[in-house]
Amino acid sequence: MPLAATGELVTRAATERTAVAAFNIITLEHVEAVVAGAESVNAPVILQVSENAVKFRGGRLLPLARAATAAAEQASVPVALHLDHVQSDGLLRQAAEAGFSSVMYDASRLPYAENLTATRTAVQWAHDQGLWIEAELGEVGGKNGRPPLDAHAPAARTDPAEARAFVADSGVDALAVAIGSVHVMTTRTAVLDHDLLKRLTAALDVPLVLHGSSGLPDAELTAAVAGGITKVNFGTALNLAMTGAIRDFLTAHPETVDSRKYLTVAREAMTEEVARIMRVVRAC
Repeated sequence: MPLAATGELVTRAATERTAVAAFNIITLEHVEAVVAGAESVNAPVILQVSENAVKFRGGRLLPLARAATAAAEQASVPVALHLDHVQSDGLLRQAAEAGFSSVMYDASRLPYAENLTATRTAVQWAHDQGLWIEAELGEVGGKNGRPPLDAHAPAARTDPAEARAFVADSGVDALAVAIGSVHVMTTRTAVLDHDLLKRLTAALDVPLVLHGSSGLPDAELTAAVAGGITKVNFGTALNLAMTGAIRDFLTAHPETVDSRKYLTVAREAMTEEVARIMRVVRAC
């Protein structure tokens, strides 16, 4: 089927008081695994390409975007394409022509006033192109080589009053909030501030997004969705599954040189992880 629109998937999830899962993709195997996992549980899904993934692919957005689009068009469930953690205005301006229906513009590293100014400009351009746009307030942390973040430090958290003003003044369609999760966690031990989430949900009338969700145990994930999170991002969970499967395969078969053999088990492991996560999200 044709590419779905991220905004429509998230809006529908909000209406149904559930969430849509979004997975960061790096290789074709990631793409195939996410789509297969979503099909196995018959649920819509969002494929995300981050600015870091584009850098990994030599600065070229189109090859991975085209692969994701082709996979989405052959999928039996709705699949949307989202450009994630964009800091480069040049990359932002490639989004619409590359088939993306949405973008997460990340100026959260900047002081509040500068974040607001940069985000407002990005929103104006994105809306002119028909793009749904997400931003971040607070600091989820763990991206782009930043030092480890104390996710429970008050300065890292999203303040509800500040968030309400930011959304109103910037015009964003969704807001990624910092409530205790951290990017690139390799253990599922994150603890969220559910009281803060409750206050953010009450303060804001746009969908709330949770980054760093790979670090959440199932109980925290289900509580986050029940508390108002409507888009849940995962990346490290797939990389852990992929790398673990490849490592185990090559340990057991050190003579292997055909990459298809270990990429097959890697793709299968990621597919299983996508399905597991989506079952948890759908059970909320």
